[in-house]
Amino acid sequence: MNLLKKIILALMIIAFGGQSFANNKNTNDDKFKPGPFITGHIGDAYEWHIATIGETHISVPLLCIVYSEHTGLHAFCSSNLQHGHEYQGFKIAGEGSKYENKIVENIDGQEVRPWDFSITKNVFALFFSIALILFIFISMAKNYTKNIGKAPKGFYNLIEPLILFVRDDICYASIDKKYADKFLPFLLTVFFFIFINNLLGLIPIFPGGANLTGNIAVTCVLAVMVFIITTFSGKKEYWQDIFWPKGVPIWLKIPPIIPAVELMGVFTKPIVLMVRLFANITAGHIIALSFFSLIFIFGEKSMVAGYGTSVVSIIFTVFMSVLELLVAFIQAYVFTLLSAIYFGLAVVEEHEEHQPVLEK
Repeated sequence: MNLLKKIILALMIIAFGGQSFANNKNTNDDKFKPGPFITGHIGDAYEWHIATIGETHISVPLLCIVYSEHTGLHAFCSSNLQHGHEYQGFKIAGEGSKYENKIVENIDGQEVRPWDFSITKNVFALFFSIALILFIFISMAKNYTKNIGKAPKGFYNLIEPLILFVRDDICYASIDKKYADKFLPFLLTVFFFIFINNLLGLIPIFPGGANLTGNIAVTCVLAVMVFIITTFSGKKEYWQDIFWPKGVPIWLKIPPIIPAVELMGVFTKPIVLMVRLFANITAGHIIALSFFSLIFIFGEKSMVAGYGTSVVSIIFTVFMSVLELLVAFIQAYVFTLLSAIYFGLAVVEEHEEHQPVLEK
């Protein structure tokens, strides 16, 4: 179904967009710009753009909430700011501004950035995914309560192996079983949050299509949570291995060469988690949108070239969609696995060496 939706979307782009660009190929003002097209789709926005048919833009307006130090709190619909319009002294900064695509306030002819608490596209996608996750697992818990001792059926039968996979192959395999259950709820939450949002990002139809896990702010928050849990869960053996590791020559400890490297690793590990998830998810969206851009670029030359390119673009997009389905799972798995490994290292205890018993 996901691949079918992408094909339908591509055909809609060809049908409605290709002809428009072909008709205006001689006007420089209407020349297709792949850069803004790609960044506009993978970036955040104050409205949820669905489609453009001719000169008609179909979008879902969202709620803008801003606090100005000069005029106080304001709440209004983002449709009031469309097409560069100004509303209550606020507007969306245009191209070339240091606050480009952000809400700014006009104070004495200068653009001033207010405190922005708006429900943007990514925020709305976050709320939707949280509601979806709660619905899935609360209803699943109720189903287990009603059918104690019975195997789950239907959709729940698909979710249960994933839960057992995270528990047995990630959590229990990476963390001492004495502490594993303590971290299991967080690992399950992180895995399904990333996995479900990765899948929603592949669906080009509202409320899917948001690049939530490809937003550096979202991955940063996830990484910071892993860092906080690892830091506050670390036992004395964990900190000893950082500041005074065993088996390391004394001349590497004083001056603290190895401790400095180990301490740096405490901060670089969550940074790597953040960048890896952000880069992989964003790259997939950019590649798919680049194939769509080829349709318009060649369509400006001639309609025949546009339609010819569309065939190749759709084939590569379908291929990329299959890969992205795999990447959606792999990235959720890698992030959860590395988090579990970090937790396991933090709570590891020094075990006594047992001497083998010699048979008499």
